Amino acid sequence: MLVQVLDDFDVNKIGESGQCFRCAKINGWYRFITGSKILYIKPVSENLFDISCSEKDWNDVWKPYFDFQRNYSIIRQSISNDEFLLAAAASGRGIRILKQDPWEVLISFIISQRKSIPAIKKSVETISNFYGKPLQTNCEIVFSFPTPEELLVASDASLCQCGLGYRIPYIQDAARKVCDGKIDLVGLSEKNDLLMQNELKQIKGVGNKVANCVMLFAYGRTSSVPVDTWIKRIIEDKYMGINPFASYGNNAGIMQQYAFYYAQHHKAEVMK
Repeated sequence: MLVQVLDDFDVNKIGESGQCFRCAKINGWYRFITGSKILYIKPVSENLFDISCSEKDWNDVWKPYFDFQRNYSIIRQSISNDEFLLAAAASGRGIRILKQDPWEVLISFIISQRKSIPAIKKSVETISNFYGKPLQTNCEIVFSFPTPEELLVASDASLCQCGLGYRIPYIQDAARKVCDGKIDLVGLSEKNDLLMQNELKQIKGVGNKVANCVMLFAYGRTSSVPVDTWIKRIIEDKYMGINPFASYGNNAGIMQQYAFYYAQHHKAEVMK
């Protein structure tokens, strides 16, 4: 099925943006997974895409996933008098904030601590292969991301084989708290940003950065700004230590994502 997208939308940049870790490029197609749903999507022309799913799944699952209710072109055009952010937004044009499964995002960003993006991807894929359920497509078998219950019964030894190291107790604590109902990932969507952040930080290993990643990439809280090493360096070197993103209000997290993408693709400049 062919679909037209008139707003900013670049599946390659989204896959490289560091917000999701199971996107893969296969023979010109890009594969995205959310829950038990799998999408293969291929650019046909600037605004036209071939997709593997039904019209119903595109409307019900993938339009919300890709945040198509928001106009990113207008958001980019709201930047003014900021040379660095203008360059970052131009470089990252086509990135959208994905609305992913909260549990997968929580565990993925717990894993992300002190890991490179390729290493994060490897660990996330490994735990999916170990503990997830097989999902058959026309061209491959992939595995769903494991549920809290599936990770709760995993042994330390098998989790260690996934390259999780010191993060194993954090993952186990997250699984235990979700299974016990101490953390209600569905109910969190009804909380304001501060309450959501504070509840997420009750999980071992979840600080401000990981909590903000979950808020931004799972709940669509686009005022949230995760500050990792790259963003911290940008704030210090480009903005004399003053965080520039807060001034963009509900679009602050989108601006952060442009900056993060720019840093990943201009490391020599940012590392000066």
